[in-house]
Amino acid sequence: MAAEGAAVAGGGAASGRLAQDSLRQSKCPDAAQNRRRGSAQSQDAQRRAFQWCREYLGGAWRRLRPEELRVDPVSGGLSNLLFRCSLPDHLPSVGEEPREVLLRLYGAILQGVDSLVLESVMFAILAERSLGPQLYGVFPEGRLEQYIPSRPLKTRELAEPVLSAAIATKMAQFHGMEMPFTKEPHWLFGTMERYLKQILDLPPTDLPQMNLLEMYSLKDEMGNLRKLLDSTPSPVVFCHNDIQEGNILLLSEPGNADSLMLVDFEYSGYNYRGFDIGNHFCEWVYDYTHEEWPFYKAQPADYPTRAQQLHFIRHYLAEVKKGETVSQEEQRKLEEDLLVEVNRSMPSLGSSSTSSRRDS
Repeated sequence: MAAEGAAVAGGGAASGRLAQDSLRQSKCPDAAQNRRRGSAQSQDAQRRAFQWCREYLGGAWRRLRPEELRVDPVSGGLSNLLFRCSLPDHLPSVGEEPREVLLRLYGAILQGVDSLVLESVMFAILAERSLGPQLYGVFPEGRLEQYIPSRPLKTRELAEPVLSAAIATKMAQFHGMEMPFTKEPHWLFGTMERYLKQILDLPPTDLPQMNLLEMYSLKDEMGNLRKLLDSTPSPVVFCHNDIQEGNILLLSEPGNADSLMLVDFEYSGYNYRGFDIGNHFCEWVYDYTHEEWPFYKAQPADYPTRAQQLHFIRHYLAEVKKGETVSQEEQRKLEEDLLVEVNRSMPSLGSSSTSSRRDS
C-alpha cells in the first residue's frame, strides 16, 4: 500500500512493513527470484479468489465469470498477501453484498494455528462491534474483509490535537471491551522473554553489537522492569498493543463523525493499560517509511511533551468516564496517576532525550 494512496482496512502497519520487505528484497541478490515467486503467488491468488468470492459473498458474485473478476494486488511480503477484489461495473448488485472486498492470504510466516484462530475470532467480534472492518469469510488460507477507502496516518500527524484526541477516544473504547480471551496479562513479558531467548541463542561473534548486548545485561534489566511494573497500579484491559500510525486509518468516506479506524489486531490481548498508551506515545518518535537501512528513523525530540500527553489523557478519560460527574480535584488525580502509570510502563523512557522532553 502506497503511503499516499488508498489504504485498506487491515492493511495498516502490516502493509507498511510489507512494503519495507519488498524494498529490502529489491536490494538483495535474490530479488529477481522473489519477484518471480510473488508473480506466481499472485496468479494462484487470482484463481482461488474467484472461488472464494463466489462461495462466501453470494449475490452478484455468483453470476461472475472468472475473467470478469478484478483482482488488484495491494501489497505483498512474507507475512500476508493482500488483494482488492472487485465486481465489474456492468454487473448489478442483487442485494446487500459488497462490490469490493479485501482478500488476505496468510504468508510464509505464521504464528501457529491457534494464533490464527484467535485472531479470526477477535476480528469477527470487533467487526460486530463496529470497531474494525467487516468480516465476510474465513478459510484456512486467509479471509475476506471489508475494503475501506482510506489511508494510514503519518507519524507527524499523531501530534495533531484533533487526531490525537480521536485516537485517545478510540483507544478508550477498545480498552472498554470484554473479550472471550484469557484475562491474565501474559502478553508483555511473554513477548519480551521470547525476544530475550532469541538474543541469548545467537551464536558467538566478534561483532561489536554483541558486546553491547552483553554490556546491557538485558535479563537483569527485564527483572528490574518487572519489579517496577508490579509496584505500579495499572488496570488490565483489552489492549491493541500496536497503536502506531500505520495501524490507524483515516477514512476517505467516514459514515459518521468518526473518521478513524484501528486495524491489525494480531498483537491484541489483555495487557496493562499503561503499556498501550505509553507504547503509542513512543510511536510518535518513529517513522517507518524511511527508505534506507534500517528502514525506520527515530526522532526522540518528537516524543510528546507533558502538555501533549495530558491532552491525550484527558480525552481518554473523558471517554472512560462518559456520563459520570468528576470533580476537578479527582480529575487532576486521575490525570497525574495515569501519567505515572504510562511512563513507568515504557522501558525506553529512561533516556535523557525522552525524559527531558516529557517534563517540559
